[in-house]
Amino acid sequence: MTSFDTSPQLNVWRALLALAVVFVMLATTGWTAVRNHRGATPLEASRSAWEHGTIAGHRLPDPGDSPAHLARFFSSLSAHQRSRLAHRYPLAVGNMNGAPVGLRYEANRIALDQQRRVERARMHDDRLSSVGQQEAGRLMHRFEALMQKGRQILAFDPDGSGRIAEVFGDLDSARRVSVVVPGVDTDLLTFQRTVRKYSAPVGMAQSLYAAERAASPGTRTAVIAWADYTSPSGLGMEAATAMRAEVGAVRLNALLRALPGRSSVQLYCHSYGSVLCGIAARTLPARVSDITVAGSPGMRTESATGLHTTARVWAMRDADDWIQDVPYLEVGGLGHGADPVSRGFGARVLSAQGAQGHAGYFAPGTESLRNFAEIGVGAYDAVHCAHDDDACRADLPGTAPVGRA
Repeated sequence: MTSFDTSPQLNVWRALLALAVVFVMLATTGWTAVRNHRGATPLEASRSAWEHGTIAGHRLPDPGDSPAHLARFFSSLSAHQRSRLAHRYPLAVGNMNGAPVGLRYEANRIALDQQRRVERARMHDDRLSSVGQQEAGRLMHRFEALMQKGRQILAFDPDGSGRIAEVFGDLDSARRVSVVVPGVDTDLLTFQRTVRKYSAPVGMAQSLYAAERAASPGTRTAVIAWADYTSPSGLGMEAATAMRAEVGAVRLNALLRALPGRSSVQLYCHSYGSVLCGIAARTLPARVSDITVAGSPGMRTESATGLHTTARVWAMRDADDWIQDVPYLEVGGLGHGADPVSRGFGARVLSAQGAQGHAGYFAPGTESLRNFAEIGVGAYDAVHCAHDDDACRADLPGTAPVGRA
């Protein structure tokens, strides 16, 4: 008797099912590929003002110049001149790869305060509906929270649902930098949560930073909660395609190439974030030593070798993660390819014991978080693999954590 549990019948069945779902979605909701034209966004306006600005009688450099060129420009200025630029063009400076990290923090605090004032006014704007006023209030309180003392905002764009990135630790002195890349429904309002704290980027990054410090107190680390891309909204058409991931991959690579110093970088890509990391993989800078995916729907390839990266590729999935039920295939641009935890994919499969559901991988006390932290500090001999075989540990570096002070 033929079973749909065997290939190729299973893949054919899944492909037909996926296409059927797509046709229903198209028929019932439509598929809008073109956004309405709007005026300049706040970030675009700030960059435009920068392009027409001067300092000490000299024109400012193109904000799209290479990070190295921009870094040289800022190093030629006095501290007072740099601060003046941050106050004049806060969004431009706060999102400028190549600007000093501390200056970006300063500029984004100014930009957040400006946007906080905008939303406070909108809360009392009678032209808005009650829902619109409530939304303005939520944004105002979020901006206030992001301005709290000690927070280090590396990127901030208030347009639309918003983009943002936050640093935990000292990015300038870190020898190892971990970057958390989240999945769908990530925006300014979901960047941080009180309930289900470790399912949001801030909670993920805070948890990982604490775990790394506990695993190796002498290792200088920093963690970036990177939500500086427009993620898909919900599990609809956008999440089934790579459109958002392709744009995000360009932004991720731009960030990584502008990080200060020579720190080693480790990526932690959750859910749809692993699609983004898979697309970014072939153009990642050499400083990226590890790509770890959790709860992945696929990485837009059939194997780890297809990523064309020198970074080690790790994957994990807990036993009750619903993502295991998605069709692991790609048909006509829909779907994201093979299952990264399958033996045929070729990733190093890690244990996720203790993690619960699709968003529990960064929860304290889980083996998934412990594995993340050991990779983050370079203690590869301490990782716990999902299977008792040699594939997970093959050709790993020496046993001692690297990057110590």
